[in-house]
Amino acid sequence: MHALYIVVPVLCVLAIAYRYYSAFIAARIMVLDDTRVTPAHAKYDGHNYYPTSRWVLFGHHFAAITGAGPLIGPVLAAQFGYAPGLIWLVGGVCLAGAVHDSIALWASARRGGRSLAQMAHAEIGPIAGVTAAVAIMFIVVIAMAGLGLAVVNALAESAWATFTIGTTIPLALLMGFHMSVWRKGHIREATIIGVVAMILAVVLGRPLANSSYAHYFLLSRNELIVALALYGFAASVLPVWMLLTPRDYLSTFMKAGTIILLVIGVIVVNPQLQLPAFSQYVGGGGPIIPGPLFPFVFITIACGAISGFHSLIASGTTSKMLDKESDIRPIGYGAMLFEGLVGVMAIIAAAALNPGDYFAINTSAAVYANLGMAPVNLGDLQQQVGEVVAGRPGGAVSLAVGMAQIFSKMPGMRGLMDYWYHFAIMFEALFILTTIDAGTRVGRFVLQEFGGRVWTPFGRRDWMPGSILATTLVVLGWAYFIFTGSISTIWPMFGIANQLLAVVALALGTTVIINIGRGKYAWATLVPMCFVATTTLTAGFLSVRDNFWPMVSSPFPAIQTQGYVNTICTIIMMICVVIILTAAVRRWLMVATGRIPALELVEAPESV
Repeated sequence: MHALYIVVPVLCVLAIAYRYYSAFIAARIMVLDDTRVTPAHAKYDGHNYYPTSRWVLFGHHFAAITGAGPLIGPVLAAQFGYAPGLIWLVGGVCLAGAVHDSIALWASARRGGRSLAQMAHAEIGPIAGVTAAVAIMFIVVIAMAGLGLAVVNALAESAWATFTIGTTIPLALLMGFHMSVWRKGHIREATIIGVVAMILAVVLGRPLANSSYAHYFLLSRNELIVALALYGFAASVLPVWMLLTPRDYLSTFMKAGTIILLVIGVIVVNPQLQLPAFSQYVGGGGPIIPGPLFPFVFITIACGAISGFHSLIASGTTSKMLDKESDIRPIGYGAMLFEGLVGVMAIIAAAALNPGDYFAINTSAAVYANLGMAPVNLGDLQQQVGEVVAGRPGGAVSLAVGMAQIFSKMPGMRGLMDYWYHFAIMFEALFILTTIDAGTRVGRFVLQEFGGRVWTPFGRRDWMPGSILATTLVVLGWAYFIFTGSISTIWPMFGIANQLLAVVALALGTTVIINIGRGKYAWATLVPMCFVATTTLTAGFLSVRDNFWPMVSSPFPAIQTQGYVNTICTIIMMICVVIILTAAVRRWLMVATGRIPALELVEAPESV
């Protein structure tokens, strides 16, 4: 199978979904109205509530939601062959993921920028609200760990990659002050400066890596975890305009430009997909992701088709920066479709590798020795990229190699594979870090909201001691999982956590639709909710039974502890979701039987 026969139909499907299905949801379910005052205007504070232009906010939202999931997940899922992941990516993003994101953003914007937990409390009931807050905290910490682990594995011992990524942080700060303080509103100037400087960072990374200054950027795994934690802390505490929004906006150009270039590259090069459509591991026993295709392909591709983490971004930051309601359609539905395309490109890049090379990169040397495979082009690939890529599990490295292989075959690009490889590494790390910063901020919000029930001052987002303490606790939580975990243990748990959160958001969206008297359209969220709940709860049960609990029997205390922690966290998340689903169904039945009236608006709009 050649890639061109996949890319063109996928682009057509995504375009049709945006043109018709998103228009239906916007007109019939959300009934978008630009005369309503959004929370960004009604609650403007210059820190968290800040009206932002459509394309800058699109950049923030896309950058924040598009983390490691649509990049790493499809690459890891290629273990089952390229067909299962491809089918789930295209169908899931159009009918589930983009709907999930749009409804979450709309619901939060209509309710003053409320968070997911606050809306669950108001729309479903107090028990659901408290349970949602607990579940979200567990899910955010685990999600950040899954995303962070991928970037740590990709940047470890690579001065070129670390320098390039590190440069984007001070660059984003300069852009933030340029757009918001020094030359307020001059977005184009800051954009040109930022994009040019970011490209220079890639180019200059090679001579720096070969210079006497390289050791300053040659960080170990543990040093990278500390650096990542410090960055997440700063991005969470500083005002959104200073670091979070400009960095997300800047990285969007790199992300969008790279994906568009990759689409062009696939069309021009038209690589042969060397991985099979369905591999020998569809029934289980795979060396990368343990378990069979069903249900593990649905939690492995944790973002490209549908992601609960997106509801935290939509309700946590994006709804507070929304300028007008009509922006919800391109930001909520459109950004998710583009993320789905990212996932499709990732699985194509991975499938273009020879199976022997693919597994040699994504497994340890000990595991690979038992697979009965031999690398084909690996030695040549390593020589061309200038780094050892074998035994670098996590998906990020194999994706970078696959992308570089396609780019270097384009006209005039031969001999530049090392640049393309490090460009791809920066591309991936930008995706992940922009999710780390937004996710940490959202986790801080949730923890402050929850803590505010016990001590009111802690719940105030403008109280700096509370913000610092909450951020510190969130950062320490996900840093612990990165420090102790591996891709085979963290990624399945991340996928379970992420998809369970999607179930919660879809249940809330269904409840909101029913509460405002539009129950005849509730199928739009109810059907994907039932599907995702079934696959994820099944995957959670199998992961605990077959993967996490057996770790408790290990002779090594560290692995025993990890087994207990993973098992307990997964069970708590599953129980929380079942409680929320039960409460939501009860609410639906009460509205359907007339015991609770359906109202056009549960809460008055902010303009009243």
